[in-house]
Amino acid sequence: MKKKLIEGEDFYYNAHGYMVLTAKFHLEKGNCCGNGCLNCPFDYKNVAEPKRSELRAAEKSS
Repeated sequence: MKKKLIEGEDFYYNAHGYMVLTAKFHLEKGNCCGNGCLNCPFDYKNVAEPKRSELRAAEKSS
């Protein structure tokens, strides 16, 4: 059975109205999906290059 997502805990809406999954959600899921999610707690492990390096660089500069 799938868990119902809780707003503010598993996700939130950004200024553009897009749903953004939280690090908590990703940790419960258990692995990096490879999509380059904003709150990825897995250091973008499954994201292909060169996108992975770009995401890591952007994270360090913010």
